[in-house]
Amino acid sequence: MADARQRVIIKVFRKYSNALGPDALNLIEDILEEHDIPEDDLETSIETLARDYNKQDDATMKVSVEVLRRVYAKLQDQDDDDEIHKDGLNPENHLFFIDAYEMPKWHWSNERGSFERSSTSLSVSASPESRILAIRDRLDIIRQCILRNEHFAPSTIPSRDREKLVTLKSTKQLLGRPGQRFLLLGMLTHNKEGKMCLEDADGSVVLDYSTLDEPGEGLYTEGCFALVEGEYTEDATLKIIAIGQPPSEPRATARSIYGHIDFLGKGSTSILEDAHLALRVREELHDMHFFFLSDVWLDVPDTLKNLRRMFDNCIENDFIPKVIVLCGDFSSKSISQGSGRDIQRYQDGFDTLADLVAQYPSITRYTHFLFVPGPLDLTLNSILPRRPIMSSFLTKLKNKIPKIHFATNPCRIKFFDQEIVIFREDMMSKMLRNMIGTKAEISSEDLKRYLVQTILDQMHLCPLALNIQPILADYDHSLRLYPLPTALVLADKYDRYKLTYMGCHVFNPGTFSSNKPVFWMYKPAELNSEEW
Repeated sequence: MADARQRVIIKVFRKYSNALGPDALNLIEDILEEHDIPEDDLETSIETLARDYNKQDDATMKVSVEVLRRVYAKLQDQDDDDEIHKDGLNPENHLFFIDAYEMPKWHWSNERGSFERSSTSLSVSASPESRILAIRDRLDIIRQCILRNEHFAPSTIPSRDREKLVTLKSTKQLLGRPGQRFLLLGMLTHNKEGKMCLEDADGSVVLDYSTLDEPGEGLYTEGCFALVEGEYTEDATLKIIAIGQPPSEPRATARSIYGHIDFLGKGSTSILEDAHLALRVREELHDMHFFFLSDVWLDVPDTLKNLRRMFDNCIENDFIPKVIVLCGDFSSKSISQGSGRDIQRYQDGFDTLADLVAQYPSITRYTHFLFVPGPLDLTLNSILPRRPIMSSFLTKLKNKIPKIHFATNPCRIKFFDQEIVIFREDMMSKMLRNMIGTKAEISSEDLKRYLVQTILDQMHLCPLALNIQPILADYDHSLRLYPLPTALVLADKYDRYKLTYMGCHVFNPGTFSSNKPVFWMYKPAELNSEEW
């Protein structure tokens, strides 16, 4: 019996990517025996322990006995809260805030035809091979999605539709075949002569845009992957006939194939478990809300007045959110090269915010506060993914707000079966500045749709060349959008918008510190958001 119980413990913790030493294993067995947990509830009880363990900031892959004891003590202290939720879901047990540097790295293995967890330690000073591997991973993931697409995957049943099948080719298959048409998948980039090329794993070919009337929907920049159809010429160029974004894959499809893989490092769940949780969230947590604010300029007095008004409305209407996400910039101007007075003003802004929030105890007891740095905030690095705001500015906030989290940019929220990605970057302006090829007139509404479509089709938050936006190669996977998230927050100074593409709900909360400050409310039960 003891051996069987040990196997269950090891299996559950392995599901959450944890390893157990003898001391930790014995401690868990003692806990289970002390509470006389029946066999039917054994796995559920261990999962509760594993989930709460992984929520700890100092949690390690090999389970620490000290941290485990602390988690167990906290669970005992939460008996009253559990009693309240005994007949329903307790959202605290299913809410995770995931930093970019905590996500496990999975890379695509062509040999296995699946994802494989990286066994090497990750470093901010990656080797040239790591940069190549990051780009190759992006290409391979997009390619395997394309090959599953109905327009590219051959039918197993002979039919006339097979004649309409589109076949991808490689650049090495162009050689010696001028005058023929090809469909290629590759990255848009410039060669040493400054000419635009399409580069894949086998080589590159120079592109000729002269015959292209208008590109397909989306924004095309250097660093994007594109499907290009064209005619290969005798001067070794590809005369473009059509160009389009690679088709993305719905989250449900990706989860049905790779549902066993724990991309976020917080434990994988099956499709059946996800469906069950989604149903219970809709039924039991229909009143739960997350608030999202961006450009919360704490050096502008009106910002704090507007925040006070928001908190007052929450109290008066008994409308307290479970999570409030505050995205940078937290200063209206850059202070990276500022004076001592500018630095002090930046510090004062966070201290004043701490005093303001502390005046609302009903909010501080219930609400989680998540801080995401913007491009102008003081962090340890300016390369993506950005580290959290420097801790020296945040002491008062930490002391006065118990449920506070300082995240990287980007970061993620895992809530039951949902994955919410938060990215604070002015992507619209960056993409427009670096567009290549034909620049047709695009309406404002189309621009918003094209930006969302491009980012989700590219399955990457920042599909730009590294000389435009540097990315730490070993952590490029933290910007990957595969499987597609449930919701994506593209916090940008551009106009506010919301839309749903391929089942992923995307919205931009815009600037909070403006003449008409607004924030966005996301309802997990409805998978939808609205402006407030």
